Amino acid sequence: MGPLALEDLIIAFAKLPGIGRVTAQRLALYVLKRPREEAELLAGALIAAKEQIDHCSTCHNFTQKGEELCEVCQDTRRDPQFLCVVAESSDVLALETSQIHSGVYHVLGGVLSPQDGILPEDLRIAALVERVREREVREVVLALNSSAEGDATAHYISQQLMPLTKVSGLARGLPVGADLDLADRVTLAHAFAGRSSL
Repeated sequence: MGPLALEDLIIAFAKLPGIGRVTAQRLALYVLKRPREEAELLAGALIAAKEQIDHCSTCHNFTQKGEELCEVCQDTRRDPQFLCVVAESSDVLALETSQIHSGVYHVLGGVLSPQDGILPEDLRIAALVERVREREVREVVLALNSSAEGDATAHYISQQLMPLTKVSGLARGLPVGADLDLADRVTLAHAFAGRSSL
């Protein structure tokens, strides 16, 4: 209960992924406690992001509006023959932060999920196949989440690409420092199957 504007703010925050009602309320109250200038800065940043961010014409990652290519695709030091496929642009941000990929990306725009109505034609899979064929890509790494949908998407894409290029996936298994007795069966199975010589 409270003023209508406060409730509207809570509802707006609660629409963000991973934000429940309690967290949304905390965020709303935090914003109200801060100076007006900070609220204006936040509102301005949100509007600017919507107005000034576009998608790369090659990989579909985020780029500045008016620029056809993103920073990665413009970088001549990157290996264009080493292509990493991800579900969302947020995955590119994560991989770039870790600095483990020296090639380029292809953002699908999601993963296959027939129960949610997301089929191959709803993703950028056809554009990926065409890109691999036209540019004679040497290797495609499927960096998709380990979930039923991610695995189904990886399987579908690998079937499309195997006649054209080498297709690999991320190794899965135990995180560094994990205890075997705390790992679930699937994680242990992936860790054992993906074992390497020492």
